[in-house]
Order: sequence, then C-alpha cells, then structure tokens
Amino acid sequence: MSERPEKAADTDDDELTHTTEQGDVQMVDVGKKPDTGRRAVARGEIQLTESTIAAVRADDVGKGDVLATARVGAVQAVKHTWETIPMCHQIPITNVETAFEVRDDRIELEVAVETTGKTGCEMEALEGVTTGLNVVWDMVKAAEKEVVSAAPETGVEASGYPGTRINDVKVVSKEKREL
Repeated sequence: MSERPEKAADTDDDELTHTTEQGDVQMVDVGKKPDTGRRAVARGEIQLTESTIAAVRADDVGKGDVLATARVGAVQAVKHTWETIPMCHQIPITNVETAFEVRDDRIELEVAVETTGKTGCEMEALEGVTTGLNVVWDMVKAAEKEVVSAAPETGVEASGYPGTRINDVKVVSKEKREL
C-alpha cells in the first residue's frame, strides 16, 4: 500500500494528486464526486502545401477521403483516450463532434466531446484533435514528402516533410453543469 501523496502548494488540498513522495503513481479517486454534464472543445491545425490542399478539396488523394478517414480516427481516439493517457479514467462518451476547416495552406480540426460523469473530457478532446491531424498527415504523406538528397549509386534516398507540421493544439473551452 502506498503512502499518502506529498504536500504541494498548487493543488486545492495541498496534495499532489497523481504521485507520492516515493515516486509511486496513482489514479485520482473520483468515486465520491457527483455526476455532472461536461463538455470540452479542442482545436489544432496541420500545415500542408497548396497542391495537397487542392487534392484534399478535390477528393483526389490516392488513399481515399482524407477528412472522412480523419473524422473516424478522431472519434476512435476520443473513445480510447483512457488506454493511452495513463492517469485518465475511462469515461462514458455521450457525444463527439468534429469540424474541419480547409484553408489555403492548412486544415483546421475542432473536436468537441461530451460526457456525463465524475471527471472532465478535455484529454479526450485533445486526443481527438491530435489523432485526427495525424490521420490527415498519414493520408497525404506521399503528396507532402520531398526528396532532400539522393545517392543514385547506392540507391539511398533521404526524404522528409519540411513544410508539414501540426500546430496550435489546445483546449479552447471546458464546461461543467450540474445534473
């Protein structure tokens, strides 16, 4: 049995909530908290080349419908957050909304998550955004890849994604309402 968490000045109870003085890790006990309605919204973007954006808009990406696939990935990530973030509770997801905005040089994704339970859902919203944007990258990586150097005599080619990047992932709102 681990000891009580170490005191800390930045928490409500002056206690660390996830680690003990000995370095043990623990999940917070939310069992006595009342169920409340909760909603969190997160947003992020992936920067892409204009030609890739044109292909996404025309549904002309070899792997298929980029946004539909990314939407499925985002929803799956929301539902499985507790499996990838060690201290997250498995919560009942009551709704997930995804919204894409295709700009000239980027695709923006907003994910809203709702739950009724004892703990918030902002990590689920963040997981939805990051996975959704990673799915976009996976779907368009052949179009985004650039050869940066090649050695024909050895058959070795170095490539990368110099202009492709995921940016500005953040929680934009978090709400809680009594039931």
